[in-house]
Amino acid sequence: MPNWLFRLTLIHKRIDAEIEREKRRRVPNNFRLIRLKKLRLAVKDRLAAGMRRMRPA
Repeated sequence: MPNWLFRLTLIHKRIDAEIEREKRRRVPNNFRLIRLKKLRLAVKDRLAAGMRRMRPA
């Protein structure tokens, strides 16, 4: 697994954990949740783009 792929996967997992932590709070911060979800989606898009580049033609 390339280093960049490993790092993006770790970042994605950390963001997932942070989203779950925020959801479990007594009063979740909805703006923070939206920001984290957008960030998670951006990381997921970068992962997908990188995987497409790695596939042999």
